[in-house]
Amino acid sequence: MAEEIERKFLVRSDRWRPPPDGGTRFRQGYLSTEPERVVRVRLAGDSAYLTIKGPTVGVRRLEFEYPIPPADAETMLDLLCLRPLIEKTRYLVPWQGRTWEIDVFEGDNAGLTMAEIELPSADAELALPPWVDREVSDDPRYFNSNLARRPYQLWRDDA
Repeated sequence: MAEEIERKFLVRSDRWRPPPDGGTRFRQGYLSTEPERVVRVRLAGDSAYLTIKGPTVGVRRLEFEYPIPPADAETMLDLLCLRPLIEKTRYLVPWQGRTWEIDVFEGDNAGLTMAEIELPSADAELALPPWVDREVSDDPRYFNSNLARRPYQLWRDDA
């Protein structure tokens, strides 16, 4: 069984800058955003994936991901996925033995930068980099599937 254990944090823009080598452009959309199951189509650079995720319980959830042809992903994103699509650039940043994923959102979610870290267990110790701000793992507004339903630009003044 595949399980994702992930924590999410906001990023302090005054302390973090994108690495000069650039990141990977992501374009993703959702075929389902039901709380019981999320079905996502993602283009990540030249690769494409179909991902099915179960409900989040704490920082854990079931996750199954399968490579698909990029042309199929493009068609699903253009014709089948809910709007708006999630557009972001992801940077992989090593910090004290772990790799952080920093997502700089664009489009309807512009202005949002989040850091995610996948962990081997829910209780794994974690040293926080200086550019990490408050944790939002338990705030469903920050789930990508919810950002597709209610983009950051519609609620960021309330955050």
